[in-house]
Amino acid sequence: MKVAGFTFIRNAQKFDYPIVEAITSILPICDEFIVAIGNSEDDTMQLIQNINSTKIKIVPTQWNDALREGGAVLALETNKAKEAISKDVDWCFYIQGDEAIHEKYLPTILTAMHQHLANEKVEGLLFKYEHFFGAYNYCGNAPNWYRREIRIVRNDPTITSYKDAQGFRKQGKKLHVKLIDAYVYHYGWVKNPTHQMQKAKDFSKYWHNEEWIKQNIPDVESCDYSGIDSLKLFTGTHPQVMLPRIARQNWEFVYDVSKNKLSTKKKIRMWIEQNWGWKIGEYRNYKII
Repeated sequence: MKVAGFTFIRNAQKFDYPIVEAITSILPICDEFIVAIGNSEDDTMQLIQNINSTKIKIVPTQWNDALREGGAVLALETNKAKEAISKDVDWCFYIQGDEAIHEKYLPTILTAMHQHLANEKVEGLLFKYEHFFGAYNYCGNAPNWYRREIRIVRNDPTITSYKDAQGFRKQGKKLHVKLIDAYVYHYGWVKNPTHQMQKAKDFSKYWHNEEWIKQNIPDVESCDYSGIDSLKLFTGTHPQVMLPRIARQNWEFVYDVSKNKLSTKKKIRMWIEQNWGWKIGEYRNYKII
């Protein structure tokens, strides 16, 4: 069995992406790793080149900044990385620049890939999610956070990134997947508030026009994390690759998890999910088999 990791990145330093941590978190179980590096305003290329591994293959790309339709440019960049994967690879392990996998899950992931390799009905593997917010000891637990997504797919050219690169489809159809007992740790909402606001302003242009951005994105230098509606304390451990970054945290965010700002409707939805496992209105870009 051969496994390839793949991802895309642009302006990793400018927006403080943990891209090196993302790559190195799954590198031990990959035979090769494709990184599509977009035209950047910083030293993103050098950052990736400094990773000490012969497994990494860099694909320079040019982003289409004029594309403003549902984050489609992110899917295009994802596909550029996937298309560069060697033909003899069996499984393609996708990770985004603000995600990481805890090393404790790597054996489980490897076992699942071996277990389902011969069953062609299984087109991908579905992961659970923890979404960190504000600081590394809080996770989002309101109904709006997505709880699952596909991160491993077969090396099939007809399987491509879907919409804004959150998931995958095969010729427009949802993939048949197996849910595995492994988590993706999502750190997209944990960074210095200044970097967070810079990212929000920059990335909004891939979904919205300038008028929408002016009306909906505050013209401030720092992100205010305090407006979040509900968080829970994270009592587990972070991936080893993330520990140096966590130690460098240079901002403070404190949240009282006993006091949330959820509407009655959201409270009911949370109670149903916690007690019955049913997430009302959940968007599922996959079919669990």
